[in-house]
Amino acid sequence: MLQINNLTFRIGGRLLLEGASASLPDGHKVGLVGRNGTGKSTLLKLILGDLISEAGSASVPKNARIGTVAQEAPGGPESLLDTVMAGDKEREALLAEAETATEPHRIAEIQIRLADIEAHSAPARAAIILAGLGFSEEAQNGPCSALSGGWRMRVALAAALFGAPDVLLLDEPTNYLDLEGTIWLKSYIRDYPHTILLVSHDRDLLNEAVDSILHLDQGKLTIYVGNYDNFERQRREKQALTLKMKKKQDEQRDHMQAFVDRFRYKASKARQAQSRLKALAKLEPIADMVESRVAPFLFPNPEKALAPPLVRLDKASVGYGDGPPVLKNITLRLDPDDRIALLGSNGNGKSTFAKLLCGKLQVSGGEMRHPPRITMGYFAQHQLDELSEDLSPYEYISALMPDATVSQRRAKIGAAGFGAALADSKCSTLSGGEKARLLFMLATFHGPHILILDEPTNHLDVDSREALIMAINDYEGAVILISHDRHIIETCADQLWLVRDGTVKPFEGDMDEYTDIVLGRAAAVKKVEKAAAPAAKPLKKLMTPVIKKKIQELDLKMLKIKDKIILLEQALADHTIYTQEPKKAADFARLKSKFESELEREETHWLELHESTLNA
Repeated sequence: MLQINNLTFRIGGRLLLEGASASLPDGHKVGLVGRNGTGKSTLLKLILGDLISEAGSASVPKNARIGTVAQEAPGGPESLLDTVMAGDKEREALLAEAETATEPHRIAEIQIRLADIEAHSAPARAAIILAGLGFSEEAQNGPCSALSGGWRMRVALAAALFGAPDVLLLDEPTNYLDLEGTIWLKSYIRDYPHTILLVSHDRDLLNEAVDSILHLDQGKLTIYVGNYDNFERQRREKQALTLKMKKKQDEQRDHMQAFVDRFRYKASKARQAQSRLKALAKLEPIADMVESRVAPFLFPNPEKALAPPLVRLDKASVGYGDGPPVLKNITLRLDPDDRIALLGSNGNGKSTFAKLLCGKLQVSGGEMRHPPRITMGYFAQHQLDELSEDLSPYEYISALMPDATVSQRRAKIGAAGFGAALADSKCSTLSGGEKARLLFMLATFHGPHILILDEPTNHLDVDSREALIMAINDYEGAVILISHDRHIIETCADQLWLVRDGTVKPFEGDMDEYTDIVLGRAAAVKKVEKAAAPAAKPLKKLMTPVIKKKIQELDLKMLKIKDKIILLEQALADHTIYTQEPKKAADFARLKSKFESELEREETHWLELHESTLNA
């Protein structure tokens, strides 16, 4: 159990946590939510011991292991598989000790523990996690140093998951994932056997993967049973009840005060008036509900509508420089009222297609036609790093409104959510969410006909994401959306386009069907594409090398099992173990029997595979 007791912490004189307490039972998956800046990440650091609290404590049982994603992404020459397997510290330590151990009893203990933690299946388990997070078999065997920063963070996440700690702390784990990786992670978290405390603003993840919500608000922690939708409903009911109680108490106070004011100086009523004065003093006031308002997003509509289609692509190809095309044979049209979400794993070309539409890339083959007066608005996460640190939001809006008055500029930027102080702050001091808000304003300033949003939600909290959804749905132009947040796709998009196999095509299913495909469910795979697939090769020719590889793996596995059996036999041959350590002798005998049964199964499997290869 993770226990948080009266935790108090302040940073830079600002009180983030004040007497915060909560208990997380073993095996629960808990979503930690709260507005940006309330201290969610700080709470995780306090639990990990990276920060020291002013008062109170956060603790887990003595032998429980706490794990999290490493802040420094791996970037060495080690392969992805080796890096991920190193995330299990106990396995690494046991394997290292097994290389040097000479005492038979200790060797047997090491082998027993390695068997208990299923060390022999580590490469397969690591490969499954890496594949779920989007790494091909070739990439898994390559070095971490060959990856970009975002992909390295995926490896760090994979290592944290592979370590399977008793308490796993995750801080916005989907920020570096695409939709496909997020779908897989949701499934993995749901089935995780231990406790997870998850900071996320992904509503779908919080609805599908957790069983409790821990709400951090005004320095206090409150836990709600159920998913995020249940939390919102319970919180609204609690707010309504509190407001009702406050109104009732205010009426009671007014009534008592009126009695005191009227009769405190009248002799016959003086004692009753004094009694009411004391009761009034003891009446604990119910605080007003303080709800910080999220400023809306306002996306100006196009001033002049254009006749459809806005964009027509006919067998178009696009790539970078003189290299081969990333996407080709694209035949699509985009109309003024289209709301389209792009699906497909990272690296398949979603961002390339977005850059083609907004004019940052030109077609290298085929045709792309659009009206000459068309305007585009483009938002992408990397633009946050391109904002000038020395400029303020007011200075940005001034460049766009050179002939406007100061009051007109202030009104424009105020409507975008920047008050007087924030409008004059340098971009270097803005939070990620505030920078994103500025970029939304810049991208939509001229009322574009097409708005292209590439991962727009990464730095927005749940309430800000809802405000963004409202703005997109109120906007009258066409929208192209790339997001790992299923909730925003389902509430904003009415068409799905799949970017895969070097092209872009409409996807005829819905998000449930696409989720089935991502998770590899056989029934859904049949619905992926209606286009005719290339003729399949004869099954036997495809299977033979695969089976041979499996036979080689089984040979190695059986040798390892035989080595363990030999070690256990050596330990059991020492007769002193039966008198001095009878329990250990029984454990060794049980484990030897287990390995012998496992060896028998693998030998049977080996024979079956060998026969199928001979008959192929």
